[in-house]
Amino acid sequence: MTTAATTSPLDVLRDVFGYEEFRGQQAAVVDHLVGGGDAVVLMPTGGGKSLCYQIPSLVRPGTGVVISPLIALMADQVAALDNLGVRAAYLNSTLDFEQAQDVERKLLEGELDLLYLAPERLVLPRTMALLERAEVALFAIDEAHCVSQWGHDFRSDYLGLGVLAQRFPTVPRIALTATATPATHAELTARLHLADAEHFVASFDRPNITYRIEPKNSARTQLLNFITTEHPGDSGIVYCLSRRGVDQLAEALVARGIPALPYHAGLPAGVRADHQARFLREDGLVMVATIAFGMGIDKPDVRFVAHLDLPRSVEGYYQETGRAGRDGLPADAWMVYGLGDVVSQRRLIESGEGDQVFKRRAMSHLDSMLALCETVDCRRVQLLRYFDEESGPCGNCDTCATPPATWDATVAVQKLLSAVIRLDRERGQRFGAGQIIDVLRGNDNERSRASAHQELSVWGIGDDLSEAEWKTVIRQVLARGLLESHGDYGVLVLGEDTGPVLRGESAVFLRVDPVRKPGSSARKNGSKLRGDPAESLDAADSALFESLRTWRAEQAKEQGVPAYVVFPDATLYGIVEARPSSIAELGGVSGVGLKKLERYGPGVLEIIAGRG
Repeated sequence: MTTAATTSPLDVLRDVFGYEEFRGQQAAVVDHLVGGGDAVVLMPTGGGKSLCYQIPSLVRPGTGVVISPLIALMADQVAALDNLGVRAAYLNSTLDFEQAQDVERKLLEGELDLLYLAPERLVLPRTMALLERAEVALFAIDEAHCVSQWGHDFRSDYLGLGVLAQRFPTVPRIALTATATPATHAELTARLHLADAEHFVASFDRPNITYRIEPKNSARTQLLNFITTEHPGDSGIVYCLSRRGVDQLAEALVARGIPALPYHAGLPAGVRADHQARFLREDGLVMVATIAFGMGIDKPDVRFVAHLDLPRSVEGYYQETGRAGRDGLPADAWMVYGLGDVVSQRRLIESGEGDQVFKRRAMSHLDSMLALCETVDCRRVQLLRYFDEESGPCGNCDTCATPPATWDATVAVQKLLSAVIRLDRERGQRFGAGQIIDVLRGNDNERSRASAHQELSVWGIGDDLSEAEWKTVIRQVLARGLLESHGDYGVLVLGEDTGPVLRGESAVFLRVDPVRKPGSSARKNGSKLRGDPAESLDAADSALFESLRTWRAEQAKEQGVPAYVVFPDATLYGIVEARPSSIAELGGVSGVGLKKLERYGPGVLEIIAGRG
């Protein structure tokens, strides 16, 4: 679209994007950038970061250049803008020579509002020379946390982006991310030479997401129960640690009638691209993936993100769960977690690459993640505190909904620590959790007989707890650092500061894991999430919503774009609620801009009229 330099940001917001007002700090960021200032923006996923650079690109003279980390998503980003009437394009390796030449021509002739580039493409001398010949409105560095070498999504190509400050000193720059601790915030500011930038830090809270962490019993069965009882037919993402686990779980879901696709780095590039495209374009698909999947995914109607293995850091967990509920509608962040997760993650850090400084930092990240899992207080408070943000209990996580019981486990922990000590000192042996539990419970086995464990003073002193209860104790003791696991076999050794516990000077209170019957759901109120607009729909409204979804799917298929590019679910709910009978009334629904009103208005009104 063509916009004059005098066009106001609010006019662009309303006419192009179909929203009546800015949210939160969006207006301040936009005004600052339009005025030529640099900015660092920390906003949660779904907080509207893209508008912070898209609108200034339409208001300022020239083309906004967006540095985006994944070329696989650029086509959909451009298609979404094209649907709004915005002149957008991308330059990456998927274009042939003639296509690339055409994009370059449009850039130089001022026919583009936005141009998307990958960081590795941007820093090429040829690209730099091209941009110096063009009129650039601004540079937007998306997913800016990728520049942090201590972060979970480090991309070496981002290290070269600091050159923009020297090569284009008069062009405003904006760095944006949804995931940054204070340390990452400081690092990206320094590496991108944004010390003089204005910093806009919004709340990291995603109030529409319900956070839930359950004890891991049979992870696959628990996941199937979660999906079938609470999210049947919904789009979701399930994260697993290993490629093999991804493949097996995807097959198991399909066998149970749940449409699912695998995604990991071991799949051919073409298969990964196809699966990602299908997930974005089709309703109700579940993507089973390693952490290789998800960065930059704009699909707004992901209703749940599940973890079957413990994430390595709170930053990673927040980034991954943030892919749920981008449309602001209710969504679930659900995870199962057990003793094996603690052992395997510590083993991965110990055996991984990197020096001791790197490994100590990785252990610190893991400890923070374990603290989130084991907290008896509000999970959201713990999560936000990691990002240096204080808050009160949310009422929308499992520990708020059902506060966990605690028990005085001091004696049990003393028995556990004593067993580890006796096995080491009297037998010169170190074992994993399984054998130590057998010693505590007095379970006779070949290993115990061979080493005369029955003669130890700690033999059978813990038979008052079941095997499952001892696993819970060991998991929580490991999380607190009173025990550590080492090596490929996860042998247990004493951690630091165990003396006060052994001497009875320090009490240890542990949480009681809830016991759920097979097939039961953790949610008390059925499958609907709190605040779900579907709850308020009567039969006629539900029928209209489904008719609109069917029409949307046909439009999306015809255009070869994801369904949310036509209209996201939130806009469809708005249409159902308003039931507009004219183009003017439809234009008043949030998310319906002028271009979409012109393109889709008659079809939408026809469907509404047909439903009476």
